[in-house]
Amino acid sequence: MTVAQDLPSRVRGCSNASHQPNGASEPTNGHANGVHKSPHVVDGFATRAIHVGSEPNPETGAVIPPISLSTTYAQDGVGVHKGYEYSRSGNPNRNALERTLAAIETGGSEAITFASGSATTAIVIQSLGPSAHVISVNDVYGGTYRYIARVAATTQGVESTFLDLENIGPGTEGERRLIQALRPNTKIIWVETPTNPTLRVIDIARLTQVLDQQYPPHSPNASSRPLLLVDNTFASPYYSSPLLLGADIVLHSLTKYINGHSDVVMGALILPARLAATTEYLRYLQNATGAVPSAYDSWLAQRGIKTLHVRMKQHGVNALRIAKALQQEPDVEEVIYPGLGKERSVNAWRNLSPHAKKWIENEGLLGEDGSFPCSGIVSFRLRKPTPHATDDEYAALASQFLKNLRLFMLAESLGGVESLAEAPARMTHASIPPEEREMLGIGEGLIRLSIGIEEAEDLLDDLRAGLRSVY
Repeated sequence: MTVAQDLPSRVRGCSNASHQPNGASEPTNGHANGVHKSPHVVDGFATRAIHVGSEPNPETGAVIPPISLSTTYAQDGVGVHKGYEYSRSGNPNRNALERTLAAIETGGSEAITFASGSATTAIVIQSLGPSAHVISVNDVYGGTYRYIARVAATTQGVESTFLDLENIGPGTEGERRLIQALRPNTKIIWVETPTNPTLRVIDIARLTQVLDQQYPPHSPNASSRPLLLVDNTFASPYYSSPLLLGADIVLHSLTKYINGHSDVVMGALILPARLAATTEYLRYLQNATGAVPSAYDSWLAQRGIKTLHVRMKQHGVNALRIAKALQQEPDVEEVIYPGLGKERSVNAWRNLSPHAKKWIENEGLLGEDGSFPCSGIVSFRLRKPTPHATDDEYAALASQFLKNLRLFMLAESLGGVESLAEAPARMTHASIPPEEREMLGIGEGLIRLSIGIEEAEDLLDDLRAGLRSVY
């Protein structure tokens, strides 16, 4: 069999037009990602996070999976083995983690884990083949921008269009630009929501609706419908379930919220059952390139998942409280948080997972002003030191503010139990050209906070002291 024959039909343009209806709820009985001992029991998010992939060890009864560090596995005969041959192709800890991820990303059937979030991005783009066209939200992670616009453009001839997808309602300019950007070779639409670092919220269900209208099922062009990928890192599977809203692929940097302890670098893709051929091809590329995580990192990430629901609740509650408090500070020009402010919060609420909505409503966390907790990232803009301050002076002020914080550590990344702070223009988004950063609102005074699960009052005192030290 040739390599071309070995590849699944997705490479040759198989259709992905069939979508689960928008507004679907938690997995139904018999869903592959649930924990079921009775056909009438549907387990909740927390139960799946703790139990799926972490069944007691059949040999010892250990309730925590052992770490399997072996790189190779004995065979009873040629090609006769116990499901494992070589750790690049499969490892008990990686396989267990993938089962857990498919269970907690509601609507998912299969998960694939990678050595990093960037490796995950690279494999997805490689799967599109040569000369593909990618549409991406313009306010995208700097590393994603770098790979699409620079690396893939050179190595694969990939073309890219970066669009503001925040407002794509019927008849809007945003909808018109999106439709105009679609080409015959458009293979994927890449979305982050909330975006990084300006936390714009993209209405996933509305984006799916636009694609449904442009590529109707059973129409001649249905097979050329681009895949809709949603980077769900900032919201996490607790706060958002993109597959229920029509997304085709969900991407995570497991380094962030899912692991949650700042000690793992890893990425993942989760896909629904209807895209089995796409999943098969992505696994083929992963094995061929060797972009696999270690057994130990897989074990750590699975450990982190067990407390994901608890951590995300506290991240969200702390973040909402801090966002509201920063609005009252005279030296803060603007506070950005998806669950704060009516315009943003409408789309943020639409994107919320069924389990997050249930928690917020049951606990009375939906404010009279429409505010609610949704992830732990807060961005805000510092007031300029003087009305005519230069960019370097503005950047110096932001740098001094960050250095003066006691509890918020000056560091890149996000999603750990500890609070972090950074200046995107000079750190995570430095690879984006300055003029483009300015257009996106990533100016020198923009600060991104990853709110941890410490005492919220202590974090507020730290931020207030930092502001007082520079103004």
